Formats: sequence, structure tokens, C-alpha cells
Amino acid sequence: MRGTTETDRQGRSFLVGLIGSGIGPSLTPPMHEREADRLGRRLVYRTIDIDVWGLPPESVGELVRSAPRYGFDGLNITHPCKQAVLPHLDGLTPDAAALGAVNTVVFEGDSAIGHNTDWSGFLEAFEIGLPDAARERVVLLGAGGAGAAVAHALLTSGTGDLVIVDPEVDRADALARALIARFPGRSCRAAPPGDVAAHVSRADGLVNATPIGMAHHPGLPLPAALLRPPLWVADIVYRPLRTALLDEAERRGCATLSGGGMAVFQAVRAFELITGLAPDSDRMRAHFADLAAG
Repeated sequence: MRGTTETDRQGRSFLVGLIGSGIGPSLTPPMHEREADRLGRRLVYRTIDIDVWGLPPESVGELVRSAPRYGFDGLNITHPCKQAVLPHLDGLTPDAAALGAVNTVVFEGDSAIGHNTDWSGFLEAFEIGLPDAARERVVLLGAGGAGAAVAHALLTSGTGDLVIVDPEVDRADALARALIARFPGRSCRAAPPGDVAAHVSRADGLVNATPIGMAHHPGLPLPAALLRPPLWVADIVYRPLRTALLDEAERRGCATLSGGGMAVFQAVRAFELITGLAPDSDRMRAHFADLAAG
């Protein structure tokens, strides 16, 4: 495996990739490429869509192992590969290990090291977009890699009672148990989709961390009738930026948070990890806004 060292990062170009499903509309590639250009460096960003190639999520292992041979300096990993990639890495940062999910892989020498910038990306976006929102009781939809990151961010931000709703109740329960171990004294529990109405009726906020709402997975992740103020609603989906969930929530008077902020802030940190360069987060936010508007 050929990787990048701190020394040879200086003064040369970068090759980065994104592995996931249905990632054609992703705004991550142009965000990375333009920021590198503004810093006077060349960065080429390629998408590796497993749907296009007819590959299963488990193929992420071979893709990661092969990437350094083709000159890649790092990779971003997205749905549905954030957890499937774990056995194929040489090491994990403490955050990635605790969350059991990776969204960024950096090739260091002969090693592929997994990082998680999703949780901090969501937290920063949440603090900016909904700074005064009550957060004691929150319902989280989705217990996958993104859900694990959001859950960690919510508990870090002060949520005391978190309900994780997922069709795979065992997966949600495993996540809840792991979170309780990391955040003693907090309430965190799993629930099946059939119980979502009861939990949302008592919640301060709702976060969608499922792919429902993406261009390839249209629709609402729960009945629209459950959306009512003062409930706030956040969605991590950002393509489209205004999902059906957010449109319906706003129509019913709920404060909302799109997935755009998380997309930007996780990208800022991933860019820094892969290139060793210091990105301008305000500039990347402005560029994202231009891309999303277009």
C-alpha cells in the first residue's frame, strides 16, 4: 500500500475519492477541488459509485485496499459503507472506534487509517443552525453509521433522553448500549418504527439520519401528522437540500435544519486530514451555498 507522508504532501497535487451508493449528485467533490484551488494546490476528486458498478457494500474493502495503488491520498466513505469498511482498515482514531463508523480514510505510509468527521460536522452545524433549540428529549431516525455520529453529537451537546428508531431494532439497541457506556447518566434506548408516534409526541426535536429523502430514496421517514411545533426537525440529507421532510415540517410551523451544514463541516475536517492543508470553513460554506443554489 502506497500512502502519503507529511513531507510529500508539500507542494504536490492530491487524488481523493468518495465511495458510496447513489453519490452522483454529491457536492463534496467540487467543494474539495475548489478549496484546494483557492489554496494554490491541485486536487482531483473522483466518485466511486457502487450502484454504477453493480457492487455490494462489502466491496468497499477491496476498493480501499486498491486505492493507494492508483495514487489516492485518501477517501471519503458514505452510505451504505461507513460500517462495512471497518474490518478493512489498519487503524481507527478514538472517535471512529467509539462510533463504529468511518467517513474518512487517510493513507499514511503503508496504513489505511479510519476517521469520523460526521459527528463533529453535525454538532457544529446544529450549534450554528439551531443554537437555542431545546434538546433534552430527541428522537433519532436511523442507527447506521450516520446515526451513530449524530447520536454522539446530540449527547455531547447535552441531550439527556435519546430514542433511536430503526427497523433493525437489534442494531439500534446495540448503538444505544454503546452510547450509554460512553455517556453514563443519560437515557438512550432503541424503539421500533411502530412506536415512533409516541416518542415524537414527547420530544423536543427529531433528526432524520436515514437515506429517506435522498434523490434515490424519495419520501418521508415518518407520518407527516407527527410534525408539530414546538418540535424542531433536522435532516442530514443534503441532496436535495430541501427534503420532503423539511418542507413538510416548515409547512407545519417547525424550526428546521438542513443537512448542508453537516456536509460542509465534515468536509472541512476531512479535507484537512487528507491534505494536511488548512481550509477556510467560511469560504467552503459560501461555495457550498453557491453549488446548492445551482
